Amino acid sequence: MAWLSWRSAFLVLAVVTAVWLVWWCIAFREFPHAAVSKASQRVQPKGPTPWGPLFKRMLPTIFVYFCYGWTAWLFFTWLPTFFLHGQGLDLKSSALFASGVFFAGVVGDTVGGWLSDRLLRRTGSLTIAREGVIVASFLCALVFILPLLFVRSGFGVALCLSGSFFFLELTIGPIWAVPGDIAPEHAGIASGMMNAGSAVAGILSPIIFGLLVDTTGGWTLPFAGSVVMLLVGIIAALRIRPSVTLETRMLATQGPLTASSSR
Repeated sequence: MAWLSWRSAFLVLAVVTAVWLVWWCIAFREFPHAAVSKASQRVQPKGPTPWGPLFKRMLPTIFVYFCYGWTAWLFFTWLPTFFLHGQGLDLKSSALFASGVFFAGVVGDTVGGWLSDRLLRRTGSLTIAREGVIVASFLCALVFILPLLFVRSGFGVALCLSGSFFFLELTIGPIWAVPGDIAPEHAGIASGMMNAGSAVAGILSPIIFGLLVDTTGGWTLPFAGSVVMLLVGIIAALRIRPSVTLETRMLATQGPLTASSSR
């Protein structure tokens, strides 16, 4: 945008996307990993989807992903503007700082999945591998956001945001494994329910963030709201209980005959 124009930025992105699409169409194959293929053969839907019990079982995870999305969408929608106006940087510097923060998130995505798998292999505990990573990630993301309430230097702000976004993205691997842990027979629908939480946050969070900035004339209160939301997310994450499957919960609450008939 600084070198050409904002229209040119869209054109460049369109060209890159077209090249990637051609490569994907040529290279992609519908041949999953052998372990994934074997697991998918073992787990097949046994009847109609138990929508009510499934939604209730997924509700804590949906809410956790809403809390994740609340802060994540602040990064996705407002970060360049924050550096441009909140920190007084020029357009090129703003883009550079924002790119660094987003790169930290990319690393966090990968590390989170690796860490969750490693913990599951070492401990055999879904609670540690899923809940534990999510809670620790939210807590660390919160710790890195707190200094934004008083840090003023551009480098310090970028460092805090990078750390916060890195830890926030650590949640992606473990939380996307949860629907398959809880409801292996209905993992697709469970995943869609969970993703709806982040989608709703993506609608509300950028609007409320902008209104707060306009109303207060500063950026402190919106980030303080993210701290509160991450705290709430930590509490909700402790109720995910990925080791308790939907079928187990239904058998405990409805009894074997009722649970079987609902499937």
